[in-house]
Amino acid sequence: MAKLDWKERLNIVYSTNPDFQYEKAELEDVETLPPNRQMLKLQLDKRNRGGKSVTLVTGFVGTANDLKELGKTLKTKCGVGGSVKDGEILIQGDFRTKIETVLTKMGYKCKRIGG
Repeated sequence: MAKLDWKERLNIVYSTNPDFQYEKAELEDVETLPPNRQMLKLQLDKRNRGGKSVTLVTGFVGTANDLKELGKTLKTKCGVGGSVKDGEILIQGDFRTKIETVLTKMGYKCKRIGG
């Protein structure tokens, strides 16, 4: 199967220069800070969720894989579903107290935002 190079030049419409080289954006891999240097924010969010509430964990500095692992751990400890999107961990329901204790035991610093 041929290599699909069109994905590498999505934002280029057309070039008349025969020597034009498409520049590939190099994504910097952010190093994951140790838990004692991270400050995570916990908040309850009900906006645009059909009246359902979710616990939002934001402020994580690190790789996407580490964020997914942390999200998976929190979902398992709370026994509920959730997801990891746009650098945020969403846990279904109001589990701020439980998540705060779990993160504190793991060595993270936590701060509640809002009620």
